[in-house]
Amino acid sequence: MNEANVTVVGWLAAEPFFTITANGTPFLSVRVGVTPRRFDRGLGQWQDGETMFLTVNCWRGLADNVNASELKRGQPVVVTGRLRVRQYERDGQWRFSAEIEATTLGHDLSRGTAHFRPVQRGGALTEEDRREAREVTDQWALTGPAPEAPTSTALEDQPTTETPETDQDPQQQPQAA
Repeated sequence: MNEANVTVVGWLAAEPFFTITANGTPFLSVRVGVTPRRFDRGLGQWQDGETMFLTVNCWRGLADNVNASELKRGQPVVVTGRLRVRQYERDGQWRFSAEIEATTLGHDLSRGTAHFRPVQRGGALTEEDRREAREVTDQWALTGPAPEAPTSTALEDQPTTETPETDQDPQQQPQAA
């Protein structure tokens, strides 16, 4: 109940990593970069702040949906989810990792358009799934310096793939206006 829910607007800093856990649970992890901008009245121009990189973890249906959406590095996104700060030991040193367990992730529609295709939802998450995900997301902490922010985040029209609409929950269907 007392969760740290956050919304982050940024861009994909790396290609999404998709896998299926040993229990058969879909899992997707991606890095999202956020660069704050402030208007400097003295200079009369915008100034970029220090870029922050977060690991975003997606489970089950959301992982499948993000994977099928063909999100690419450099594209603008909006992420909502639970903030997790994790401490772990690697090579004798204590490290911290800021992660978001996403409840939603999608393109930032203030910067482009998207094509929506409804799909079905999945089942429960196990502790073994969470352990496997921690091992996978540690790869982000082990990489070298973070990549630079893209200079252009213009969206290109991405190809779409149709999803079969069998056994869908009628409540998930779009409502007529």
